Amino acid sequence: MHYLLTIFIMFLVATTPVDAQTPDFTLKDSAGRTHQLSDYSGKWVLVNFWATWCAPCLKEIPDLAALHEARKDIVIIGVAMEFDDPATVMKFVDDLSIPYPIVLGNHKIAGQIDELSMLPSTYLYDPTGNPAARKIGLISRVEIEAFIGAH
Repeated sequence: MHYLLTIFIMFLVATTPVDAQTPDFTLKDSAGRTHQLSDYSGKWVLVNFWATWCAPCLKEIPDLAALHEARKDIVIIGVAMEFDDPATVMKFVDDLSIPYPIVLGNHKIAGQIDELSMLPSTYLYDPTGNPAARKIGLISRVEIEAFIGAH
């Protein structure tokens, strides 16, 4: 229990609360499906910006995949950034068996949510569509579930 409390406190310290209302974003995934924040009313929405060359990004993907598989109240959307060839990104997606939608991103797409300063960057929206938290750097399933459990 002490371990979980410590993780939760570290998550809160490393996570920036977001108070401002964010406009609805529109993201088109690699399968051609469009995702809008407003489509997921009643669910937590997690948008994770990552890159194939980013070791911390690749380290957090198994946790995000497990979270996607285990919880139907959370929608995860991955946004691949800073790539030269979309085929390289999709090979990573296949190799890592990423089960959630992947958007082939760029700065214009990312700008709908925030100005990215670092990868990985994760944005969490509450079930009413309001920004709940932002985490710059590595995130884990335990941190995400602890945050959601406290809200």
